[in-house]
Amino acid sequence: MRKLVWFSLGFGAACCLCAYVITGSTRVILGAAVGFLTLFAAIAGRKFALFRRIAAVLLGFAMGVGWFILYDGFYLNAAGTMDGKTANAVIRVSDYSYETAYGIGVDGTVQLEGKSYRLRAYLDLDEPLEPGDVISGQFRFRATTPKENRTYHAGNGIFLLAYQVDEVSVSPHTDASWRDIPARLRHRIQAILQTCIPQDAAPFARALLLGDTTSLSYAVDTSLKISGIRHVAAVSGLHVSILFALLTAVTFRKRFLTALVGFPTLLLFAAVAGFTPSVSRSCIMCGLMLAALLLNKEYDGPAALAFAAVVMLIGNPLVITSVGFQLSVASVAGIYLFAPGIRKWLVALFPDSKGKGVRPTLIRWFTASVSITLSAMIFTTPLSAWYFGTVSLVGVVTNLLTLWVISFIFYGLVAVSLVGAFWTGGAMILGKIVAWPIRYVLLMAKSLAGFPLAAVYTRSPYITIWLVAVYILLLVFLLSRNRRPGVLLCCGTLGLCLALLASWAEPMLDSTRVTVLDVGQGQCLVYTADGETSMVDCGGVQNESGELAARYLEGNGVFRVERLFLTHPDADHCNGVRQLLRRVQVDTLYIPELSPSSRLRTQILLAAAEAGTSIRYVTQDLVLPQAGGSLTIFAPTGEKDEENAGLCVLAACEKYDILITGDLTAQAEYRLLSLHTLPQAAVLVAGHHGAATSTSGALLRAVRPEAVFISAGADNRFGHPAAQTLARIRQSGAAVYRTDLSGTITIRG
Repeated sequence: MRKLVWFSLGFGAACCLCAYVITGSTRVILGAAVGFLTLFAAIAGRKFALFRRIAAVLLGFAMGVGWFILYDGFYLNAAGTMDGKTANAVIRVSDYSYETAYGIGVDGTVQLEGKSYRLRAYLDLDEPLEPGDVISGQFRFRATTPKENRTYHAGNGIFLLAYQVDEVSVSPHTDASWRDIPARLRHRIQAILQTCIPQDAAPFARALLLGDTTSLSYAVDTSLKISGIRHVAAVSGLHVSILFALLTAVTFRKRFLTALVGFPTLLLFAAVAGFTPSVSRSCIMCGLMLAALLLNKEYDGPAALAFAAVVMLIGNPLVITSVGFQLSVASVAGIYLFAPGIRKWLVALFPDSKGKGVRPTLIRWFTASVSITLSAMIFTTPLSAWYFGTVSLVGVVTNLLTLWVISFIFYGLVAVSLVGAFWTGGAMILGKIVAWPIRYVLLMAKSLAGFPLAAVYTRSPYITIWLVAVYILLLVFLLSRNRRPGVLLCCGTLGLCLALLASWAEPMLDSTRVTVLDVGQGQCLVYTADGETSMVDCGGVQNESGELAARYLEGNGVFRVERLFLTHPDADHCNGVRQLLRRVQVDTLYIPELSPSSRLRTQILLAAAEAGTSIRYVTQDLVLPQAGGSLTIFAPTGEKDEENAGLCVLAACEKYDILITGDLTAQAEYRLLSLHTLPQAAVLVAGHHGAATSTSGALLRAVRPEAVFISAGADNRFGHPAAQTLARIRQSGAAVYRTDLSGTITIRG
């Protein structure tokens, strides 16, 4: 069976390379070459065991490449032909609709050019949609796997995004289908939890049992992330293992009865959870465990993990791009590889861990918990650093303090759901009881997340170097015969301190640094010169822009922002300000006198008052001193009720100028040019995220930028940046840098 492990390594590596690196005919050539190498290794493996393992890896790689080519031709290329097209279509809704920053979102299926696709549609509708509803109308389609930008949609088998073009007609569901049962059951459970669980605990309850994080407040979600227990709020292998333990308990460990109840229960739970990659992986492994029990065979964990990974990759090779899949497989692999050794070392520190009694039991629980947590983090930490830009330093402590109670919460929520289906009053009593351990978990997460340096921002190159050094030390530790964990811990801690000091000192050494943060469909720009920091806008549709900005600033040793300019009070430019003000000192907030009735504007003013930030309304042009240069603020040129007439900021330093125009339309740009003679700016931040109505040819000719930065979200519903805008920029001779393709953009000098 262990040959399956080596085979899965090759198969997964092939899918990963084909998804991220290798394209076109190169895949065929590589697959053929590896196929010949496989034959050679198989022949050599008759005499040498090592070559048999190599042959298994190469066979897996060759088959992985071949399968990816077939899958790409049948699904991805077909979906790619619809990219950018507008067509009439009929979409069958497969789940309940939900609110998004792009409008009402809904998942469904569609027939296009003789092929069926799963897709995600964004609609401008007032009424909610249910499974079985049929939507007819004209849509603009976008493939989720363009060459330059892969998204998590493809990892979940969604290869098309649809955006409503004109009015659509909705036909309510008339026929019941077994396909809709999981979605309707999930919706029913959500309603029960929302009714029977106290309001302060209900969002976390829905997240833990169903993976529904839409109701989690920003503060709770952030504290869970920083404290390192965000995984409990996303249905994963942890929840499946808890469910499996419950099944074995209620069936009295009877093999046949456990298998009889377990298989359909696991399948139903995976369906209700939406067949997410982590849940699917865990359910497959638990299914294999049930099969081993039924057949009276020994369960091989690594082989089961390999089998689950291969099955999921066969179902969709692009699941390899799913962060959930990567984290799930990495954590389990880490547990299998390192947990026994870590636990053995920990047990050696407690000679009295054997025997009966409270103390030995607590020691065994402690060593098991720490070993599992640490071993899971070994492989998941680099992934978290890469994808999320942070590494929690309090994660081990938080997991120790909270994971023991998660099982009780899960069982309690299952009980509330079952009782609530028949007796609401009894479910509400249970809900009040379950709410107390939920409050405990949230309190622990909030408390530990509030510690200084609870998490470090890994976008700093020094933190990255520290991480690499830690893993090199870990490798040396594992290969060494005379292992000293204390030395490893001291070296890691000392390295972290040096990395933090270097990260904080670097901005003081840089004369000028301009950073356009990747906040999705929004804008947030940080300008630092000689120790002074100014910001322009802080917003994004993902509503985490303030937290992202705070982590970036803290990771670079910036704990004070002298000036924050809001070009205009739209959410995608300023909905992160409140979060930023809670984390970082901001001296002065500059805003235009636009939309005085704006709810968001009022919230920002209240947050500024609470943070002690002074407010300055810009009604006329300002020139402000900035270390190493100056900041020129152009007052709004349009009427007060004009939506996109906001501030413009011209930052001038010794080596170059940068112009930020917010969401100015071409008409507002013309007024700006008629009133002012703008200098040549080396960098221009494109207006309105690259919309066709902004960044006019007149502005480009006047400013003559060497580079144009575009802050836009991947796969945004507006199609930003527009093809017309990109064409105008290229004609001007300027280079284009986009956050939706490159992530955060930084220019130094």
